[in-house]
Amino acid sequence: MKTIKRAALWVDSFFEMFSLTALLAMILIVTTQVMTRKLFHFVLFWSEEVTLLLLVWFSFLGIAFGFREHLHLAIDTLTSKFPSSWNRVLDKLIYASIFAFGIYLIVSGTEFTILMNESTLAATKLPNSVMYAVMPITGVLVCVYSLLQFIGIDTRRHRGNEEGDA
Repeated sequence: MKTIKRAALWVDSFFEMFSLTALLAMILIVTTQVMTRKLFHFVLFWSEEVTLLLLVWFSFLGIAFGFREHLHLAIDTLTSKFPSSWNRVLDKLIYASIFAFGIYLIVSGTEFTILMNESTLAATKLPNSVMYAVMPITGVLVCVYSLLQFIGIDTRRHRGNEEGDA
């Protein structure tokens, strides 16, 4: 069990570090692109395409990490008036819905990734599927996080100013 937990934490950390690296790379590429365009009237032919790829991966992985950290939107104006037992049931329904969304990402993302493997990106000549491969990965992460949350395991790794903290 400890080995599985360690492996899961390693995978989670890998994708989180990849996301942070992608953000840094996007900042550097766009800054370089703007400077070379303005100063030298030259644009790197691959910069926009690579930035778009990194943005897609960063965004999709951000969806999964948002679910992990409980950062998704919740409007509790009505539900705060319900008894806590009702809210626990609603939380279970929410986790089940999130799990279903993860399944959708896995199935549709896999199908779309396979479909897009036939074409290539214009500048980098990478298979177009590189852009869409993040969908099933995000789906797996979302399913794991929602399943853990459903059974009562707190998946948050980063604690901030949460509601109720003073």
